[in-house]
Amino acid sequence: MFEVREKPDQVERALLVGFYFKSDEEAEARALLLELEELVDTLGIGVVGMELIRVRAQHKAFICGTGKSDEVVELAREKNCDCLIVDNGLSPSQQRNWEGKAGITVIDREEVILDIFAKRASTKEAQLQVQLARMEYALPRMAKMWGHLDREGGGGGGGGGGASRGMGEQQIEIDRRLARNKITQIKKDLEIVRRQRATRRKDRDRYDVASSAIVGYTNAGKSTLLNKLSGSEVYEADQLFATLDPTTRRIELPGGQPLLLTDTVGFVRNLPHRLVEAFKSTLEEAVLADFLIHVLDASDPAVEVFYRTTLGVLEELGAGDKPALTVLNKVDRLGEGAELTRLRESFPDAIEISARTGFGMEELIKAAEGQLADRVRRRIYRVPQSRGDMVNLLHNEGKVINTDFEGNDVIVTAVVSPTLDGRLKEFLEEKAG
Repeated sequence: MFEVREKPDQVERALLVGFYFKSDEEAEARALLLELEELVDTLGIGVVGMELIRVRAQHKAFICGTGKSDEVVELAREKNCDCLIVDNGLSPSQQRNWEGKAGITVIDREEVILDIFAKRASTKEAQLQVQLARMEYALPRMAKMWGHLDREGGGGGGGGGGASRGMGEQQIEIDRRLARNKITQIKKDLEIVRRQRATRRKDRDRYDVASSAIVGYTNAGKSTLLNKLSGSEVYEADQLFATLDPTTRRIELPGGQPLLLTDTVGFVRNLPHRLVEAFKSTLEEAVLADFLIHVLDASDPAVEVFYRTTLGVLEELGAGDKPALTVLNKVDRLGEGAELTRLRESFPDAIEISARTGFGMEELIKAAEGQLADRVRRRIYRVPQSRGDMVNLLHNEGKVINTDFEGNDVIVTAVVSPTLDGRLKEFLEEKAG
């Protein structure tokens, strides 16, 4: 298998660099650089320094000017770095320019996130999605990776056609063709997996079970919340992208209605567009859900920024107008004070919870039930014992609360969907709620 460019399997010492262009962008750029530090830490790479640099005008070769790029490279050498990580997106030519000057691996924010996703993906679909995103990122970066062949072979001479072209150029074309073929194959494999998932969803939808997607900025506590609500043990950790693959659990609301809860991958600022595209099928749980549970980390000073970031990604996914419950998680870290008062003013309709301690779970569940008020009916049916198929239908597709017998009839109290209620209307005894 070809490699995009020479890149060590593991780097240990990284210098992080962020560029900004206007004085009023400094605070945001600094916050992004700190977030990049967390992302890099997730990869197990040691950060030995961070530099935030203002550039008055963006330069084509290095983003910054030549003099400033020389200073960055010199600093990387002083700190004995084996990797330079740029928070801004690098074009393929800029990445090659930096690597040529620094003599070490140079990556940008997008490649960091791609590497994290590659390490965390566990399901077949997620692995394919990561492969697709990485291949599409790599394709334009293949130029000059075989340039040494031209230098060694002299580029051929004399005759026309392929013989007049350097070996490196021919190898680039071969690798690009291989990469395009691989991308095509991955897309075909993904389509098969998506069709299989669509079939499973149809089976699920046949039972008309309501669903909710838990969304939010990465590390907001989504997996912890899913575990608390469902009693499951989805992996959770205090780090960015602790979970990547979506996990669905079924819970029962107080009124007896089942609800499917799906924990989705967290968002970050400047999430690479190709990743949004590649993971649309994974994130479509958010698009197809009856409502969203938007989890915010109340203890993070940038909570409002994270809120807007998540709304932006949801809008891009086509879920921007989806009904949502806003949840302020980790309020136990704040206590009653000015910060909590400010958050209440910013998010007046938010539900305050602590997924870790369980505080606020009853209120959240009650609000979730309220979101589905028009989806359920509590009914009492009188079904002849000869119609055991209808009783089985109630057990399979509804939530049976109570069963009694009267003469030759079965009296069933159940919570049902409007669809199921319609199928059983001839047996309706009375409306129980």
